[in-house]
Amino acid sequence: MAQKQTGKSGKKGLIAVLILVALIALFAVIYTVMSPSASEGSKALTIEVIDNEGVITSYSIKTDAEYLRQAMDETEGLTYDGTESDYGMYVETVNGVTADYNTDGAYWAFYVDGEYCNYGIDSQPVNDGEVYTIEYTVYSY
Repeated sequence: MAQKQTGKSGKKGLIAVLILVALIALFAVIYTVMSPSASEGSKALTIEVIDNEGVITSYSIKTDAEYLRQAMDETEGLTYDGTESDYGMYVETVNGVTADYNTDGAYWAFYVDGEYCNYGIDSQPVNDGEVYTIEYTVYSY
């Protein structure tokens, strides 16, 4: 009787492992399909910075960058700094203006053609003709 139970629990364990492997494969496929794709080649784009006083500074650039951070690095006159993490850079300072969320709920929000960015600057793809806005924002509780 004990052997039959061991056989049944062994089969259940094998089934659980197979289901886990199938789920991992499914999530890998979904991630690959849904992840942002960068376009190669030359592109013209605009980066706008809206500071804490509402002043807009606009930069028009031509770049071969695939991601926003690379384009920001190439933009003459645009400066930024932040904290590196496993998820990329958290931008804290743009053009000398620091947004400190812990002090007053301020942060730098990023937009692509008016839509809130779904990715950080390290993984946000850049495409020809798009406008990237970096806006000083204060979270209201």
